[in-house]
Amino acid sequence: MIRPAFEPETLPVEATGANLPPLAAGRLTPDSLRARFEQRLSWTPEPIIEAPWRDTQADPRVAAVLVPLVVRDDGLTVLLTTRADHLNDHAGQVSFPGGRHEPFDADATATALREAQEEVGLDPSHVEILGALPDYLTGTGFRVTPVIGLVHPPFTLKADALEVAEVFEVPLSFLMNPVHHEVRVFRWDCGERRFFAMPYPRAASADREEGADENEPGGHHFIWGATAAMLRNFYRFLAA
Repeated sequence: MIRPAFEPETLPVEATGANLPPLAAGRLTPDSLRARFEQRLSWTPEPIIEAPWRDTQADPRVAAVLVPLVVRDDGLTVLLTTRADHLNDHAGQVSFPGGRHEPFDADATATALREAQEEVGLDPSHVEILGALPDYLTGTGFRVTPVIGLVHPPFTLKADALEVAEVFEVPLSFLMNPVHHEVRVFRWDCGERRFFAMPYPRAASADREEGADENEPGGHHFIWGATAAMLRNFYRFLAA
């Protein structure tokens, strides 16, 4: 079944996570995150709500992303990118630095660090790896391992203009507050699709475009799809 194209920012919000508890600020510190990854607590990943990949003729493509948690004086932030519009996969979408596993990569961590260095110029020496979340299978046929790392300043970035249109940071506290976790739905004659979204106002970001209207598409960094779903899994992991 081929789904028609749609504009995710214009779709209605079906639900939010307002009924879920926010994480206490004390859980969002470097020391607390280190301790959480050292634990082996039982937790349940979020059910995948996007349409699953159904190509039975090939295995999903193996990939990894770095979830970079930047250690700032006023709290942790998540470093994100906007992908260039001309890319074949997920063009124009907000994403973590990452990409396909290469044969010379030792593991998912090696893939995530290499891709982050290639895409945004992040030196691996500034990244303290904490661990990884369960793999996420995207509707486009990627099996993605989210690798979580603390990024210690000072560091410099140089985005690869062929892959990355924009680099920005969002407070981890915003993304880990489930009131900001939206479920949006797209319906058409042959079915429907649901996905997570976490719009972050550009007014709160240092790279806000002059005159942008937060109530119109483009007034937010529109974090959605697999990126938002992996962040939702991170919330479930930290809340357990």
